[in-house]
Amino acid sequence: MGKKIYELPELEYGYKDLEPYISEEQLKIHHTIHHQGYVTGANALLEKFDKRDQNIEFDVKAVAKELSFHVGGFMLHKLFWENMGPASKCGGEPQGTLAKYIEKDFGSFERFKNEFTQAANSVEGSGWAALTLCRGTDRLFIMQIEKHNVNVIPNFRILMVLDVWEHAYYIDYKNVRPDFVDAFWKIVNWEEVNKRTETWLNSP
Repeated sequence: MGKKIYELPELEYGYKDLEPYISEEQLKIHHTIHHQGYVTGANALLEKFDKRDQNIEFDVKAVAKELSFHVGGFMLHKLFWENMGPASKCGGEPQGTLAKYIEKDFGSFERFKNEFTQAANSVEGSGWAALTLCRGTDRLFIMQIEKHNVNVIPNFRILMVLDVWEHAYYIDYKNVRPDFVDAFWKIVNWEEVNKRTETWLNSP
């Protein structure tokens, strides 16, 4: 039986469907070039591990670090595509379990939105803002992830992410990251984010 590899996931919407907030050109390049790059990089590194039986030597420290970067990029992008959708169906405010947790832990949706926006806008260099849930303390946290793998808190389930690498927005917004972050709120798929929340809370 052949070993599994990472594959570029298909989007659940068309490349034009996030306009005017993310253009067709921006989304297509981000998905087919940048996300594909992390898929290709991760699979190339897995191939090194798969050749152990050939006694091929490699620097385990360096490969493990690089694998963390590429797999992190693959996974975060997959979540990113899934927690967005056409503005006609998305945006607004969350409902259900997620809304209750936001009210409990932030006091209001506006307070949460402001804190998440601040985290996204202030990421140093390239990285992500992420909404996470810690089951150990039963509370939401905002993580500011640098690159794809720095400052990630183990076992905090990621519920929603926003990519603030320049490749995510430069075609549409040039270097004005705050405009991109503002646009993101119009296309958040809260139904999907709420589903992730409930799945994590109900998992063993």
